[in-house]
Amino acid sequence: MKKTLKYFAWVCLTAAIAAPIALADDDNKAVNDDAAVARSLDIFNSLYKELNTFYVDTIDAQKTIENAINAMLEDIDPYTEYIPAKETDEFMTMSTGEYGGIGSYLMERTIDGRKGVYISGPYEGSPAARAGLRSGDRIIMIDGDSTASWTSDKVSKRLKGQANTHLTVTVVRPYDEDSVKTFSFNRETISVNPVPYYGVTRDNIGYIDLTTFNEKSAQQVREALIELKKDPRVKNIVLDLRSNGGGIVEGAIQIVGCFVPKGTQVLQMRGRDKSSERTYKTTVDPVDTEIPLAVLIDGGSASASEITAGALQDLDRAVIIGMRSFGKGLVQSTRSLPYDGMLKVTIAKYYIPSGRLIQEVDYGNRNEDGTYKKTTTDSTARVFYTAHGRKVREGGGIEPDLKVEPRELKRIVYNIMRDHWDFDFATKYVAEHGQDIPDPADFQVTDEIFNEFKSFINPQKFEYDKVCEQQLTTLRKTATAEGYMNDSTAAQFDRLEAMLKHDLDHDLDLHRRDIAYLIGQEIMDRLYYQRGQVQNSIKDDEYLDAAKKMFDTPNEFARLLNLKAKPTKKTTKGKKR
Repeated sequence: MKKTLKYFAWVCLTAAIAAPIALADDDNKAVNDDAAVARSLDIFNSLYKELNTFYVDTIDAQKTIENAINAMLEDIDPYTEYIPAKETDEFMTMSTGEYGGIGSYLMERTIDGRKGVYISGPYEGSPAARAGLRSGDRIIMIDGDSTASWTSDKVSKRLKGQANTHLTVTVVRPYDEDSVKTFSFNRETISVNPVPYYGVTRDNIGYIDLTTFNEKSAQQVREALIELKKDPRVKNIVLDLRSNGGGIVEGAIQIVGCFVPKGTQVLQMRGRDKSSERTYKTTVDPVDTEIPLAVLIDGGSASASEITAGALQDLDRAVIIGMRSFGKGLVQSTRSLPYDGMLKVTIAKYYIPSGRLIQEVDYGNRNEDGTYKKTTTDSTARVFYTAHGRKVREGGGIEPDLKVEPRELKRIVYNIMRDHWDFDFATKYVAEHGQDIPDPADFQVTDEIFNEFKSFINPQKFEYDKVCEQQLTTLRKTATAEGYMNDSTAAQFDRLEAMLKHDLDHDLDLHRRDIAYLIGQEIMDRLYYQRGQVQNSIKDDEYLDAAKKMFDTPNEFARLLNLKAKPTKKTTKGKKR
């Protein structure tokens, strides 16, 4: 079988590394000593020169080397990665929350056989929003250049640029008589707001939605908390970390510092040797160490989100509500490389106040099928103790104190999202009813709106996943192959097939709650942006309902955190079970 060039490069690189390892073993030296590294690099360098000289076809040097680098890093862990110069700006944007551009999400779609790049959501207050660009606009020209064959990446690169530079964007706007519109405006420094919404919900809960951990996250959370405490209605606080994939560690430390005394230990990092150990403590005065606090998490809560939730759990400062978190207990740092590249490399594991590591996957060990092993199992997970003596376990993320099972995503709901029926309907609905749509606190998808959505869907174009039909077809073939198919069996198959035929109108009504949620989110985004989406979505939220019930049940918060128990002096000792 012919090997691909990428695979060949990977073999070359791993061979170069493996050879001196054997030599080092023979010489009774450490695998990673300087001499072994030097030999490895020398072998790879010589090997690539020979390959470049004698290989039958011309080799793209940059592509081949990048493929070899990425293949090597993939074998380590998914968080250690090479960032070439062309991608460093995007990486820094994720870290700082700032970039030069127009401030909008983009979406690449194919509609009626025509590919295009669309505005899918301007940020509130961004240059794009102020200029008048809307979700659903198809970008056809940028500074006079047609975008007909462009990908979303190419469009994005053209829209980004230095602040205060001018650009002209021409779009086609659906459901508008004068559909071709041109907007001229300046790029600006775009600051991604990590707290799109905070406010009072469920009568007495101060709610803060935190979507990422960038350089502004801690200050935004602190300011939101201070403002909420000024409202006499607020008796409890909820910090929402659902689907928050994390970010900078320092942001997590500072956010924990809003709720615990100054000088509280939040985190320990441990790397390959003692010199890499580092202890993080809160360095600022808290905003409130007493107000009842709940933190919402789910499977998308990772990294800095888990540090925040886990530390507040270990310190018995907050009740954690939701689903088990992702389980990322590894810390990355960036290192500069020649020619403006960067290496993001895992440098340590982190341990939260009880002393536990919450890493789910052991990237140093694999199963026989090549998948990674878990760091612990139920039988091997060590038990640790919170400040007031509650049992918590290592590995596998943060286990919530109160579990909430999310609603299962039904296939028809997925089909609607996949094919953008909710997105396109919202574009049409807002174009026709924009002036009559109430604010997020009062908006709801009425019978009239839902029926309008049902009429909007073309049954001839709506595509089901048809899993039942496909499995039934497979079963027919199997029955025939095994000799079970006769007239009676075929008749039964026909009856079953008729019963499994989709009824679109019935299916839409059956899953109205979830579909209405999608519609509402898209409509709110058109008028009130991400802030409106969050404000509207929390009106019907099982996680917040659980928090409300817990807060309103006398002594439940204290019971869950075992606050009546005397704080333990040492919380880091664990025993194997």
